[in-house]
Amino acid sequence: MREITYRQALNEALKEEIERDQTVFLAGEDIAIYGGAYGVTADLWHKYGDDRIKDTPISESAIIGIGIGAAMTGMRPVVEIMYIDFISLGLEQISNQAAKIRYMFGGKSRMPLTIRTEGGAGRSLGAHHSQSLEAWLLHVPGLKVVMPATPYDAKGLLKTSIRDDNPVVFIEHKMLYNTKGPVPEEEYTIPLGAADVKKEGKDVTIITYSRMLIFSLEAAKILEKEGINAEVIDLRTLSPLDMDTITKSIKKTNKVIIVEEDTKTSGTGAELGMKIMEECFDHLDAPVKRIAGADVPMPKSSVLEKLAIPQVDDIVRGAKGIIL
Repeated sequence: MREITYRQALNEALKEEIERDQTVFLAGEDIAIYGGAYGVTADLWHKYGDDRIKDTPISESAIIGIGIGAAMTGMRPVVEIMYIDFISLGLEQISNQAAKIRYMFGGKSRMPLTIRTEGGAGRSLGAHHSQSLEAWLLHVPGLKVVMPATPYDAKGLLKTSIRDDNPVVFIEHKMLYNTKGPVPEEEYTIPLGAADVKKEGKDVTIITYSRMLIFSLEAAKILEKEGINAEVIDLRTLSPLDMDTITKSIKKTNKVIIVEEDTKTSGTGAELGMKIMEECFDHLDAPVKRIAGADVPMPKSSVLEKLAIPQVDDIVRGAKGIIL
């Protein structure tokens, strides 16, 4: 199978959905002629023109508003917020309008809105461009939250998100765009709410998502050399959450580590850890372990930035701590 980058996989997904459905269009800052801040929409404007690829003013609230209005009136907009750090400027419309309209109209109005954005640290961009804010969005009923880690998952999940009749926030990690992986040329989609066991094991379950999957798989290789066989689960979508896959794994390993880049306090792992305690307590031989980002604004210094987010060694030490 061919190997392409995460960026190319997203670009292909957008291209295929634009060609498949005449109601799909893209809108966002610098996505047209420039091709997007991280090149995901490169060449799409040259191919499809202003009707399908629309540059917008530098106004997140306007971008979200365009998407909501278009979705309510029969279109399938894919809007881009350049950095998730700026999503707060459109959060009122996302949480109070997009997430609630279908429910409040009794299903008579659909909301097929996909909001693409990117998050995470790794490029030393400082506190205003490096946050992981997915936990904010998990708190809003009516939103779906997708965070793929591989090119294969990125393409399949983006296509599914665009076809969904509910609002989806699709979060891409800035450090994954150049990563490569196998992606079939034929048509495929991946259902939302289906986690994927990226590596099977019997001694400990590592639950993770987005860039931390890469770190967790590296940690699993190191642990394997030391006689610890870790199972690695990629959540892929945070909402809806696949508790069936998680429960099945915990019943096998009886120990679990949650690895996330967002801050530990009230982060994704806090909610997931409590769900595990509620639904899997009788299968646990040790407390749930969280390895998460530090509760600090993201430093500009590359050295300090690495200290603020989990590293491979942190995951290895965490696994040994609950096994040995």
